[in-house]
Amino acid sequence: MQDTVHSLVWLAIGLALVNVAHSLEAQNDFRYFAQTPLSTAPTFDNEDTPWGLTTYANIPYLPCLSKRDSLKYDIAVLGAPFDTATTGRPGARFGPRAIRSGSSRIYADAAWSLYTGENVFKSNVKIVDCGDVPMTRLDNTVALKQLETGHDIINARSPVSRDLSPVPRIINLGGDHTTTLSALRAAYKKWGKLSVIHFDAHIDTWNPKVLGGDVSDYGAVNHGTFLHIAHEEGLITNSSIHAGIRAPLAHPVKDMKNDRRCGFDFVTSRDLDRFGISGIIERLKSRVGDAKIYISVDIDVLDPAYAPATGTAEPGGWTSRELLTILDGLVGLKVVGADVVEVAPAYDGAGETTGVAAAEVVHSLLYLMVKTPVAGE
Repeated sequence: MQDTVHSLVWLAIGLALVNVAHSLEAQNDFRYFAQTPLSTAPTFDNEDTPWGLTTYANIPYLPCLSKRDSLKYDIAVLGAPFDTATTGRPGARFGPRAIRSGSSRIYADAAWSLYTGENVFKSNVKIVDCGDVPMTRLDNTVALKQLETGHDIINARSPVSRDLSPVPRIINLGGDHTTTLSALRAAYKKWGKLSVIHFDAHIDTWNPKVLGGDVSDYGAVNHGTFLHIAHEEGLITNSSIHAGIRAPLAHPVKDMKNDRRCGFDFVTSRDLDRFGISGIIERLKSRVGDAKIYISVDIDVLDPAYAPATGTAEPGGWTSRELLTILDGLVGLKVVGADVVEVAPAYDGAGETTGVAAAEVVHSLLYLMVKTPVAGE
């Protein structure tokens, strides 16, 4: 018993000495910082580092929607916090926040790709995060117009380098997939008709009379009809294509006939097993040719094992590695705009699986834009 008491006493003395040592070390660190000459002390005056702000990949934030004409940049990351036109689980209004959070591991100084050998953030292309477009949650028509106006403001800017593009290009962070309609409407004003490469589990060309329009004209504009509407408005070409399609259809003959009428071909998710990744890349490139391209990535193109946090998950999708490899293989296409949509973080796990995957998809889209300049009309 006495030996035990002695042992506890010595243990207490040892812990006390450790605490004293830590305290002295902390005091010495503080004294060093306080007494170090300003020329050698750490500095925090880097205007390009958004200390305390969550931006995509820790890139600079700019108030792009302000009236300051002096703001110039080449590529803008823009959030679209909107999810009131979804037919599945809600929550994609928080997608922009989740994608930015998922990108927090990415820093410009350590973003060299092992696969491409490129670092988009060290390419003399000015990439900025413009924050989110303020969008009302009470009226979808108004909200989508607000988003279109946000795109219009950015499209009216002058870029840093006109050799890359005559106007800044935008990567939209959704938001449900209806937000792509606003982006296409704005892009059409600058670029004319675009070919769309549409990564998704669903076709999204449903006739509004079948999906939503049977309820009201207001309900006809949703995340399953926006590509049909884009076709009807003359925004897209007849050389567009879906990639990763696998969701079941209510009226397969009628739905796919309408899909072709809207200008789309498709590769299914299981086509990857038949043709391989290189075959998928070739199908996509040959379909769109030399046209100007808009790439839209619904995160549900991935299997729910890799992207569980989405509103309308479908089993049997691609892995994140397969999607990223396909995207990198599209280098050389004239990508004028892009988006990543339908991330609904409420259904994600603690590891932010979906947010991290979506953030890396944005990284690949940036690579496509940086590598290939696009001339104006």
